[in-house]
Amino acid sequence: MSPQPISARQRLIQSALELFTAQGVSATTTRQIAEKAEVNEVTLFRNFGNKHGLLLAVLEESAAFKNLGESLVRRATPPGNVYQALKDYASDSLHALERVPEFVRSVVGEADQFPTENRRALGRGLTEANRYVAQYLATVIQQGDLNTYLPAEKLASLLNGMILGYAVIEFTSEFHELWENRDDFLENLVELFLHGAMSPAPELTTEALPGSIITKEVADLPAGLVHEILRQARKLGVKDYALAYTLFGAGLSPTEIVNLQRSHQINDNHGHFLQITTPGCIRQVPVNQWILGKRYGSYTNNPLIKWLKSRKDSHPEMFLDEAGKPISESQIFGHWQAWTEGLLTPQGKSPEIAQAQHTWCVEMLMRGMSLDNLSILTGCDRTQLQPYARRAREKAALEQATRLDHKPA
Repeated sequence: MSPQPISARQRLIQSALELFTAQGVSATTTRQIAEKAEVNEVTLFRNFGNKHGLLLAVLEESAAFKNLGESLVRRATPPGNVYQALKDYASDSLHALERVPEFVRSVVGEADQFPTENRRALGRGLTEANRYVAQYLATVIQQGDLNTYLPAEKLASLLNGMILGYAVIEFTSEFHELWENRDDFLENLVELFLHGAMSPAPELTTEALPGSIITKEVADLPAGLVHEILRQARKLGVKDYALAYTLFGAGLSPTEIVNLQRSHQINDNHGHFLQITTPGCIRQVPVNQWILGKRYGSYTNNPLIKWLKSRKDSHPEMFLDEAGKPISESQIFGHWQAWTEGLLTPQGKSPEIAQAQHTWCVEMLMRGMSLDNLSILTGCDRTQLQPYARRAREKAALEQATRLDHKPA
């Protein structure tokens, strides 16, 4: 079957886009467009009225943004890597604009000379691009993959606005030194977008803990369950007991624990501290001898110190596995599963290792620590810690209500 012939209208739109792209809107004449489309000028005027009418059709009927948007929407179900999806969308958008640089320059530089209907067409094109991005963002927000304090439509406008702004700068001032290269721009764009207006939604893993991202819902553990986890760890040996004590007594994540060195601890009769080293930040965290009302040793004689004293090796790492090698995060998760086997949270679920940090943060606030000081210890800002402050207030209210119930009228 022979292919369907392309209509004169379609040929005119395609020819106009190619000429606008090659030499700009102003430098392109209706005669050039008609000749390229192999029609006479009368056909152009009959279909579009004039060159600006043809520009209107090019802007409205171009499928570039639509195809990019539809591709992004398809990546929302099932949900995948949001960072990569947004970076790919931004990169593909810039590549699409890069194929028509002269057209972009003309539209931006000459837009004030266009009739109102042409400027409206440009606006509708941007609105259409926003609609698809907003649909994607609304889906991943609803699925719980992102937290945000802005509507999906506003976030889409911000993202597309920054992409278009970069394209204009790159096409009109290639000698700028605002970014090292395009990939540098894309990485910074998505990082700013995700950690400014948005945040990855927490799962109860080490990635959802203080020092990384905002926690949507705090899931601290009750005192009785924490003490039972520590008891189970103690039964499995001195290393297990020390690991559990570090999780609940210092509020560290498995990532922070595997990076600990023996030299990272400081202790005397007045306190026990661990030095946490992360990219661009070094901070100290206290190791608490009291955990949820129960004392576990002292500053100079507790489960962690006993583990270190029991060591006969010369490895600098604070924790080793059974083979005498530095412990890994996956091995710490394995230890946690052994301690919590058969135990359930009040919600009827198995305890997650992230809940140790949740519990530590809430306990620090319950003891009277200020949000500013907790920010120093965790490396998080006040916004990230607000859910913990809210949970601490809830627990304080419950405790006060319980005390009042014990008082006679």
